[in-house]
Amino acid sequence: MKLRTVTLSLLALLSAALPARAEDPAAYPTRKIRMLLPYAAGGGGDVVGRLLADRMSKSLGQSIYIENHTGAAGTLGTQMVAAAANDGYTITVGGMTTHVLAPAIYPKLAYDPIKDFTTIGRVGTSSIMLVATKDFAANDIKGLIALAKKGEPVQYGSWGVGSTGQFCAEILMQQTGIKMDHVPFNGIAKLAGDLLGGHISLATLDVATATPLVKDGSIKALAACGERSPSLPDVASYKEQGVPFDRSLSWAMYAPAGLAEPIAKKLSAALKDALGDAVVKEKLLGLGITPQFVPGDEQRDINARDIAVWKQVAKDAGIEVK
Repeated sequence: MKLRTVTLSLLALLSAALPARAEDPAAYPTRKIRMLLPYAAGGGGDVVGRLLADRMSKSLGQSIYIENHTGAAGTLGTQMVAAAANDGYTITVGGMTTHVLAPAIYPKLAYDPIKDFTTIGRVGTSSIMLVATKDFAANDIKGLIALAKKGEPVQYGSWGVGSTGQFCAEILMQQTGIKMDHVPFNGIAKLAGDLLGGHISLATLDVATATPLVKDGSIKALAACGERSPSLPDVASYKEQGVPFDRSLSWAMYAPAGLAEPIAKKLSAALKDALGDAVVKEKLLGLGITPQFVPGDEQRDINARDIAVWKQVAKDAGIEVK
């Protein structure tokens, strides 16, 4: 008995010392998948992630559960994804801030948004709305330019330094030559509240926040930074109003770098199927996101080009978060 016990103990030790056998990519997935989201529960990015997780789990035959890890404008949770095992059991949904703007404004960003991720595919595109109080003197970009050129100080609010909202305002100033003073707010809810209260007259808001306020007449929209939004189809884009800007503001799905190709293809196919679902489409449109699948390799190249563009915008505007 003693010899048998010793033998079994040695075998157990040897087994523990050996590396675990990697899962056959062809069998993926064989267990639950974690979607790690760098957004607060209930926020726009969280809602998008949960919507996709629910639909993709049906295609993959395994449940996808959500973990929220907020902090540092979404870069903390995104860094956790970059550092996770590249086995297909950790994925995320990233927006403009985490994968395009962050490298433009954080000189010591803890991850490389291109090299440290496998891009699964684009989820869709959205816009940022330039909005104002009902009594603001301008109704469009032409009117705003005229107002600014009168020499009167123009202030605008965004939901923080380095936010997509600030970048959209900087693009407008760089392309038109007007000057506006930036007032950063601690979050989009506080910004929207102060806009409604008349404490600030001009602001940039994400389309999900702006849409109900514009539709009920509480505020007015001057322009869409990006593209016309299906939520507010009557609001002309920057480009349509003479501002040469046509970059997509996109959402995409990512996994850690080095993901096996068969696994990446399965995730990509599940994402594409989800975006083709009528209920998913309707709900994304309700959030101001136009569903638009783009394959991972193509979206990665788009991100790389956009990072270079936004880095130059940040440099010219002096936007940097230390």
